[in-house]
Amino acid sequence: MSASALSTPADVPAPRPRLTPWPAPRASQGQVGAACQPYSAHYPLALALQGRRAIVVGGGQVALRRVRGLLESGADVVVIAPEIDAELAALPVTVLRRRYSDGDLSAAWLAHAVTSDRSVNAAVAAEAERNRIWCVRADDAQASAAWTPAVARHGEVTVAVTAGGDPRRARQLRTAIEVALADGTLPVRRRRPGQAPAGHVALIGGGPGDPELITVLGRRLLAEADVVVTDKLAPRALLARLDPDVEVIDAGKAPHAHNLTQDQINHLIIARALAGQRVARLKGGDPFVFGRGGEEALACVRAGVPFRVVPGLTSAIAVPAYAGIPVTHRGITQDFAVVSAHLDPSHPGATVDWESLARGPGTLVLLMAVAHLDRVAAELIKRGRDAATPVAVIRDGTMPGQQVLTSTLGDLAADAERADVMPPAVVVIGEVVRLRETLGAA
Repeated sequence: MSASALSTPADVPAPRPRLTPWPAPRASQGQVGAACQPYSAHYPLALALQGRRAIVVGGGQVALRRVRGLLESGADVVVIAPEIDAELAALPVTVLRRRYSDGDLSAAWLAHAVTSDRSVNAAVAAEAERNRIWCVRADDAQASAAWTPAVARHGEVTVAVTAGGDPRRARQLRTAIEVALADGTLPVRRRRPGQAPAGHVALIGGGPGDPELITVLGRRLLAEADVVVTDKLAPRALLARLDPDVEVIDAGKAPHAHNLTQDQINHLIIARALAGQRVARLKGGDPFVFGRGGEEALACVRAGVPFRVVPGLTSAIAVPAYAGIPVTHRGITQDFAVVSAHLDPSHPGATVDWESLARGPGTLVLLMAVAHLDRVAAELIKRGRDAATPVAVIRDGTMPGQQVLTSTLGDLAADAERADVMPPAVVVIGEVVRLRETLGAA
């Protein structure tokens, strides 16, 4: 949006009578207001800028960064500069392509002086001081009446850091705080009574096993939860980092071993959410890849419970990668299939199209297949897959105790029996397994 002159929004109140302060603020050696105060005397404050005007004088990269932050807060942003960065001009702001002139700060609640001309920045700051408008000068922190901190955001938590006029130190501190917020080191759960919103459910994919492989969002929602319903293959090491009063319910879901049925889990997460609690449903891998997350999401929809899905790193791709096996590779294969092999191929309830799998995708990734390795291998060979096809069985993938058995489709059953392979394990079938000889040793 462009304009040539500033106007006062209809909802901006008329200028108020000015009170003469006592004692009047003193400027020191040409500096504006109380900018020469020691940094320990500063008063930190969060501003609600929604719908309020903020003026940014300057059109370069610094202005772009400041404008983005102002827009995130909902401010009505006006940018004044004869030349304006194209990326900045494309943002939803009012653009005045001219030089700053005295009076441009009318109706402003906040101003940023971010030009490369010190005299212009000083003039902006002077007008702001006269009109008691907080102004941030990008060129001279000592002469500025306000400062922009380094900011770390973590959901509803915002941490602003200043460091005695040293922006590099502030950014380093901000980064350290971001890491601590993300990994759950710092407490983030709401504590004020009555502050919590309505209950909700987060269906969190915890990744393939290593707790470091959960997403940042998944880690945050887990740390904010009142109740955690966890599966056996979820990254349980994260549970030890939760607040002591967080309730942890072990659904215990693993092949052929459930503490709770799926219907019981659905009922549990809905009941707790309707009671106003924040529920984290923690799963291994991705909640929508053989995780029955879709069923839980549908149960929430039917019950009118708010929910969100947090994708996780599926073991079907991550575990082979940790073993040095890419599921696709240029010149070898351009496709792969992920199959749940928890049923014997001859079982009446089995619905896997083994005929197509034997003759089709270059790489097969089998989950929950350990109990039926012999039958699966025999079925694939019977339907056309070469018995010499390389196979890898990866147990406890991404974990410190990861074990990898390499074999061929024809020898798989005997080799797995000799190695006493136990679940959980991911089976990879295809020529990409040969890459482990090089990549697995890297």
